[in-house]
Amino acid sequence: MAIFIMLPMIMRRRQMSRMGNYDGDSGTGGGFFGMGSQGGSGGVRYVCLVCSNKHKGGTCPRCGSKMQRADF
Repeated sequence: MAIFIMLPMIMRRRQMSRMGNYDGDSGTGGGFFGMGSQGGSGGVRYVCLVCSNKHKGGTCPRCGSKMQRADF
């Protein structure tokens, strides 16, 4: 059982060290498709489906609707 848990971790560490961006215990090299915090877009913005307002957060500041989609 321990082999099935430890083997992928060891293989991942070896691959990350070959690529050169593995820095030990911080774990910042991963992320969504390996992008991590490199995006530069400043996070996820949302588009209101009612009034098409772009905003950050849960509800639309213009109309108060919670119907939204993510805009990357």
